Amino acid sequence: MADDDSNFFPGDGPSSGISVSLTAGTLQAIRERVGKRGVSAYLEKAAQRQIERDNLDELIADFDQANGPADPEAVAAKRAKLTGTTPASGTGAAA
Repeated sequence: MADDDSNFFPGDGPSSGISVSLTAGTLQAIRERVGKRGVSAYLEKAAQRQIERDNLDELIADFDQANGPADPEAVAAKRAKLTGTTPASGTGAAA
């Protein structure tokens, strides 16, 4: 009952073969990491990560449109808290 018009989330559904063109250097680097038989799985995971990044970029753009851009100093302070580092000083506009 599943067909090409079915709605699947990234990573779900049956596998489907396609043709993909990559530069020789990119393909070589992938094969060095995963071998010839791991290329499809590697590209699947890379595509899933890119979709996640695109979705996150869209969420951030929607948030910025509704609320304005985030305050860089507040972002730096929260990043420092999460990473256990000291916020960088002098990265914003002069006071």
